[in-house]
Amino acid sequence: MPAIIAGISEPILSLTDAAIVGHIPINATESLAAVGIVTTFLSMLIWVLGQSRSAISSIISQYVGANKLEEVKNLPAQAITLILLLSLLICLGTYPFCRSIFKLYNASGLLLEYSIDYYKIRVLGLPFTLFTFAIFGVFRGLQNTYYPMIIAITGAVLNIVLDILMVYGIANVFPPLYLKGAALASVISQFLMAAMATYFLLKKTQIPLRFTRPFNKEIPRFLNMIGHLIVRTLALNTALYFAARFATGYGNSYIAAYTIAINLWFFAAFAVDGYSSAGNILSGKLFGAKKYHLLLQLSNQLIKYSLIVGVVMGLIGGLLYRPIGMVFTNDLAVQTQFYDIFWIVLLMQPFCALAFVFDGIFKGLGKMKDLRDVLLLATLFVFLPLLFIFDYYDWKLHGVFTAFFLWMVARGIPLIIKFRKQFLPHVQNH
Repeated sequence: MPAIIAGISEPILSLTDAAIVGHIPINATESLAAVGIVTTFLSMLIWVLGQSRSAISSIISQYVGANKLEEVKNLPAQAITLILLLSLLICLGTYPFCRSIFKLYNASGLLLEYSIDYYKIRVLGLPFTLFTFAIFGVFRGLQNTYYPMIIAITGAVLNIVLDILMVYGIANVFPPLYLKGAALASVISQFLMAAMATYFLLKKTQIPLRFTRPFNKEIPRFLNMIGHLIVRTLALNTALYFAARFATGYGNSYIAAYTIAINLWFFAAFAVDGYSSAGNILSGKLFGAKKYHLLLQLSNQLIKYSLIVGVVMGLIGGLLYRPIGMVFTNDLAVQTQFYDIFWIVLLMQPFCALAFVFDGIFKGLGKMKDLRDVLLLATLFVFLPLLFIFDYYDWKLHGVFTAFFLWMVARGIPLIIKFRKQFLPHVQNH
């Protein structure tokens, strides 16, 4: 449960921005669409660089399982330093070219200007988010999900309060900042979460944050894992890029509806990520301890729990079908497009849950190459061909989300087969 709550912190930032911005009195549809485009691009950066969390968690949990934690105590500080340097380079590299970047998403006119304004503020929070993610990885490896939960709850609550205050302003104190206010609220929340993560790591664990030489012996394995995960995440974000680009090309009401649907999907994905985290944390520990029979039991339990959670998510969405759309926008054209495709997002949930849980298990096992290969194949041979075929037949957002649905099926089933093929013989032989 703490892992589920910690996992939804980042999508809550984007969902809150979308819900608040969707109701501003000036150009609400363009503002909501800008949030969608920028969130897609920022998610790419966060997911590419945030893979350090999974790599750190995998290595530390395996050393915890083998009772050799002392050997990797200096690894987190070295890994975090490398990731932060890379994130600063990316911030500096993308800032001057954000106009060209968002033109690639088919943004133009007012939508383009809003996207640039929002991004130039939101990107300042990227290093804080990646720093927090890396420390969450350390806590996961130590089998602790409590402190990440506290940090996530605090950041989410602060973001909601600041969003309301800064987007709409306070009479006789300061004027409404609208879209820029939403971006500022997110950055301040991300800074606070990074500060809290630092405090808890230094006060509640024996893991130092000071960079020391020589490099830990696990740094090459860490970088190898990161390399596989970055390629995997680039494949994932290729799918998200083309989806956002096609949705933007269909018109502002389509990209606004896509923004609501995709952010709700991210929210559901990160909620299930609690079980993925359990898979990550415990599979690494059990693998390190060579307890393969327990590892197989863990996978069976997680399949059951994730399917239940996925079905419950779908049912809740079905019961609140109409109110959910109204929370995010008053624009009838956007609501119509959203209601037309939200059922596909709900139908996907059990399949998404299975895929995300086995993502977590494979990350805990350190088998990043398998994750890379499965996602590359699913993106290149399932998602992209289907997206272009559905676009040719003018399915619009129906085509985008049907492609996402089948993409998730193609991601999850091969991992389940591969896992059972590898570990069933271990159990049967003992």
